[in-house]
Amino acid sequence: MAKNKAPGQGGAKVWSAMSLVSALGAAAVARKALNTGWKTATKRNPPDNPADPDVEMWEAVSWAMATGAGVALARMIAQRRAAEYFVKSTGHLPPALQKDGK
Repeated sequence: MAKNKAPGQGGAKVWSAMSLVSALGAAAVARKALNTGWKTATKRNPPDNPADPDVEMWEAVSWAMATGAGVALARMIAQRRAAEYFVKSTGHLPPALQKDGK
């Protein structure tokens, strides 16, 4: 039914769900990979709370940078893949990604 609608109409709820599920899944996978990589590289468990004063500053900063960049990158890639699937399924970009006047 969505294929009969003009681009920009309908699909917002479907896209919201696809975007959310892909982002959450990617974040979970990235976090697991980061934990494993940290343990391999440092021979230590990642800090539970980098803000804890008992965690060394280098470790807190490194962990925050790694998780921030890794999770953001994984979410972006997953959402781009979800957008590609949405386009293949509907013939147009998700409403949230459509540019004004196009």
